[in-house]
Amino acid sequence: MEENKAQPDIEHNTEQKQEHKAEIKKEEPKKQEPKKHIRQTLFEIYDKKYKLLFIIPILMLLFSLAQIGYQFYSTGEFLNKDVSLKGGVTLIIPQEGNIDTANLQTQIKNDFPKNDIVVRTLRSAGSINGVIVEADIDGTDKSQIDRLLASVGSSLKVDLSKVDYGLEIIGSSLGASFFKESLIALAIAFLFMGLVVLIYFRTLIPSFAIILAAFSDMVVALAVINLMGVRIGTAGIAAFLMLIGYSVDTDILLTVRVLKRKEGTVMDRVMSSIKTGMTETLTAIVAVTVAMLVTQSEVIRQIMLILLIGLVADIFMTWIQNVGLLRIYIERKAKKGITI
Repeated sequence: MEENKAQPDIEHNTEQKQEHKAEIKKEEPKKQEPKKHIRQTLFEIYDKKYKLLFIIPILMLLFSLAQIGYQFYSTGEFLNKDVSLKGGVTLIIPQEGNIDTANLQTQIKNDFPKNDIVVRTLRSAGSINGVIVEADIDGTDKSQIDRLLASVGSSLKVDLSKVDYGLEIIGSSLGASFFKESLIALAIAFLFMGLVVLIYFRTLIPSFAIILAAFSDMVVALAVINLMGVRIGTAGIAAFLMLIGYSVDTDILLTVRVLKRKEGTVMDRVMSSIKTGMTETLTAIVAVTVAMLVTQSEVIRQIMLILLIGLVADIFMTWIQNVGLLRIYIERKAKKGITI
């Protein structure tokens, strides 16, 4: 009997211990998985979703081409030309003090409703010391020049006959010649850049990726400049020539490291390129931004603005578009058993 009594007690104690252990397990907090760092999450998206990210630069390029096409359809020109490319008259009048250029431009525009009028200030050492008026009138027609002088003098309330002003006349044929020659120079520079890239890499897809990135940078910059209403002159064309060099630099850096180097994985080489390339790009962005803010020259400001827009666009075109094309190219080669 005593043995029978002891056995239920033992079973009861065993059940109590099991229940106690179960309660302890319930009370123990579940170990949470460590949260991913934002940098790691972004890297995983960049690494695994590169084909989806590829949509971003493609949309940028398509929207830019659409804007340029609409510009050409509505105005007959794919960019806004200034007097140096279109021909006309540039009037420089010494004037000190604050000048309401918007109001002055409106007043002159009322006298020349069919012409493009641009008014800007001439600065030196941070202070205004003159006004520049650009009008696409016929510089060979003395009556139109006299009308312009009268309109500007009336708007400024200045007798221009007593002022030592400057007058620059560019014929429409000369402006058209400047524009044509500038486009030819731009096309030749782009063509030779493409040939050098093809000769160096000797493969179609990587070379095409570099050329496409440079082309995309220029197209996006032109579209944004058009939307901002900036009138491009000969200095602006020079800025696009400079942009070719800035664009190709990072793309060649990326392609050389990914295709020519063998150490590490493809993404290791891409990330190494990003560290160097982004340092170069960000340094250039800071430099052109400071120059654009500090300079008093409209010519330099226009060049810096075009370069700034192009460099920002190049971040997307190089590190998303070009990287995507290179990875697709390498993956296809790997499927064929070709190691790069």
